[in-house]
Amino acid sequence: MCVCKYTHARTHIMRLVSSALNYVIHASRKYGIDESHSLGHSLAVLDNAYEIFNATVSHHPQLNHQQDIIQCACILHDMCDKKYLNEEEGIREIRKHLGETLPSHKIDVVSAIIQSMSYSTVKARGYPELGVYQTAYHVVREADLLSAYDYNRAVMFHMLRNGKSYPEALADADEVMKKRVLRYVPDRLFVTEFSKYKSRILHYRLLEYLEKHRGRDFSKVIHIQDKQ
Repeated sequence: MCVCKYTHARTHIMRLVSSALNYVIHASRKYGIDESHSLGHSLAVLDNAYEIFNATVSHHPQLNHQQDIIQCACILHDMCDKKYLNEEEGIREIRKHLGETLPSHKIDVVSAIIQSMSYSTVKARGYPELGVYQTAYHVVREADLLSAYDYNRAVMFHMLRNGKSYPEALADADEVMKKRVLRYVPDRLFVTEFSKYKSRILHYRLLEYLEKHRGRDFSKVIHIQDKQ
């Protein structure tokens, strides 16, 4: 790629990212999407996706042409979360926003990723068949899963969304970690090699945190294989 084309591509991606992040700010205010699922979370998922992308692209070079899809899906994925708004309305608004910056076929892919990437959807239906975009889907999905190892994000959600007291939110976060997040690795929800590696590190760090700060020893009930 010549320098002028590379510069144009980078400028296009930066414009997309900036626009999507501004939309997250707008939608979060409009629909009351709290801090656990708004701008900070979008940025965290985006950072995770950068890492997965960089570690994966050499084996899946098609990702080079799908960066706009990956980044938009990472940033916007919770702007249709049914915990905060009607999912269909959220998707319509996301598609309307993306119509200013992406061609329709890419908007279709972003919508398909967002609507099929959640933990509950994957557990109920499995992975979708997205053809050449399958790896891009896993990059986005795994970037979101990796962000769930943030214990304090779970605490924030229960305090901000559910109105729980701090002690109540801590107890609820413990259960989320035990019943969901600490199941990710043993349930083999990570496909890319980078995410398999990173998730195991986060898994053991979370177990250590829960034992040290919460007095909760889940290591005896959460077993993972030596090899994934």
